[in-house]
Amino acid sequence: MVRLLDFSISSLTLDQTIDAVSSFLSGTRARYLACINPHSMVVSNDDVEFKEALKTADILIPDGFGIVLASKILGLPIRRRVSGPDFFVDFTKHANSLGSVKYFLLGSTEGVIEKMVKRLKQEAPNIDVCGVLSPPYKEHFSDSENEQMLKLINDCRPDVLWVGLSAPKQEKWIFQIRERLDVPFVAAVGAAFDFYAGTKKRSSLFWQRAGLEWLPRFLREPIRLSGRNLKSTPIFLSWVLRERVRQIFTPHTPA
Repeated sequence: MVRLLDFSISSLTLDQTIDAVSSFLSGTRARYLACINPHSMVVSNDDVEFKEALKTADILIPDGFGIVLASKILGLPIRRRVSGPDFFVDFTKHANSLGSVKYFLLGSTEGVIEKMVKRLKQEAPNIDVCGVLSPPYKEHFSDSENEQMLKLINDCRPDVLWVGLSAPKQEKWIFQIRERLDVPFVAAVGAAFDFYAGTKKRSSLFWQRAGLEWLPRFLREPIRLSGRNLKSTPIFLSWVLRERVRQIFTPHTPA
């Protein structure tokens, strides 16, 4: 883990992350993976529960090029972005090779989940989708709704619970009920549901490799993404530059 602006972020590659998560599947308590990017970092600054949910993740993957850029500026060893959608796809390939992994899909809409299940059956036939649930679209679930979801998930006894409720809702939900989940591994992957289902188009590899995956999405949805790209990004960069200045002017004590 690498300490970056008060968060412990994974420096593992995608393949190394998959290996680490694979070791969780034989565990007895819910281990948890979350994604972090400049926007979520800025949002969490004003949301204590969201920040705690991110900070208590067992693996916090650098799901934004801004995190990699900040690492380079600050001389830290995070060299590659590991996105939630990439992790979902590649871990699924690995899980299919294992032959006995059970998935539960929680989030999005019934139509999206149906498309995900159809694709999983075609591309990963060895994975058992033992349960799915598209909960009501609301900011907070009631205690009774949480109890119903918890019972349904635990009764299915999945190996992996994929949560696609969008941030920060998904992370906060996992944080609230994690200790009661009878699931070895839980992952908050947000947009991975829509991308895998094909209901939203992901930016091409050209834009991803250029560190500009956000640009085509912003041009398609400028109103929805304006806060993320026009507000959060400058704030995040100001934090990084402030930290760099602190590094430069803080004397280093010889070991």
